[in-house]
Amino acid sequence: MGIPLLHLCVEGMEGLPFLPDRDVRQQCHRVNLSHSISGNVEGSRLKWHNLVRTVFTTSTTGRELAVNVLIFGASGYLGSHIAQNLSRAGMDVTGISRSAAGDLIVQSAGATPMRGDLSEPQALLDAAIEHDAVIYTAQLDMQEEFDFLSSLTKKLSGAKKDLIFTSGTGILSQRTDGEWSEDTFAEHDDFVPSRYIGFRHVTENLVMSAGWTGAVRAMVIRPSMIWGNGGCGHMARFYKDAWEFGEVGYLGRGLNLYSNVHVEDLAELYRLALEKGSGGALYHAVAGELNNRTIAQAVAADAGVPSRSLDFDEAVERWGKFYTLIGMGVCSRSRAPRSRKELGWSPVHLDLLDDVGHSNYGKGSN
Repeated sequence: MGIPLLHLCVEGMEGLPFLPDRDVRQQCHRVNLSHSISGNVEGSRLKWHNLVRTVFTTSTTGRELAVNVLIFGASGYLGSHIAQNLSRAGMDVTGISRSAAGDLIVQSAGATPMRGDLSEPQALLDAAIEHDAVIYTAQLDMQEEFDFLSSLTKKLSGAKKDLIFTSGTGILSQRTDGEWSEDTFAEHDDFVPSRYIGFRHVTENLVMSAGWTGAVRAMVIRPSMIWGNGGCGHMARFYKDAWEFGEVGYLGRGLNLYSNVHVEDLAELYRLALEKGSGGALYHAVAGELNNRTIAQAVAADAGVPSRSLDFDEAVERWGKFYTLIGMGVCSRSRAPRSRKELGWSPVHLDLLDDVGHSNYGKGSN
């Protein structure tokens, strides 16, 4: 039975010219590798990772662990947090970037940038097969997303690779025009896909079916509304109201909501899925919920402006029809029992209002 890479500690490491991250060294089993490292170990942290990759590649379940990971969307909000989490856990992470600015974001997360564009997929597919695991967090038109994931699952088929596709609980959403819904969905509850973005469910099934057949250990993670570190797009929309209109609006009674999850807790779920996840599995990421009116009122208080209800026509004029329908006009409540039970996921950031007042939402930032 192997020893988890993510919980590795070595007696006598102090003799090395560099050390693994402190948290990796402290939260781990102790293993004597004196015979393996008694030679002249020179160079960088990369050599340490290469040594670990050679000696420890299985989890306590006997499953091979991913030690080099490719992330599509690594320069984005979620992708960069995943890259940081996996890098800190000792994995070698490569992040796809389209620009110099993106390169800097990927590097700041502890990953290695690789230039590429999903509009020219062949080079990216070739890169994917060279990694132990691939994580998709990019944003594409839904048909283009399906086409790319179709090509990616075929490319990885039979190669003993891991794949995680990022979906979202928006596909569970129900139009309520500001009203609360009692419906809440766990991973495998039946639901009617959203008429606006329900095609993503087809892509989910494509990825999960690849996992069911065993062609690739493919999984789907379905996050709820993501917040934390000043990156919540929904909260940013409320702040934009404050700065542009001198008030913060919400649709109808504002009792509708998206369940939510902190971006750092979500990134940890990806790590756990790589370590423990089952091929063909769907995992939700949910840690709390708060209705739109409460968020709007908190933002308004922070910005020093009033909040008020908007009717549907006012909302469309202010936010556009699409965002009114999928952002402000729906209720999407979800639960994550499989993630918690099967993966041992336990989120620690539970109050979305902790993000209110973050400097990223400041006037002129949206």
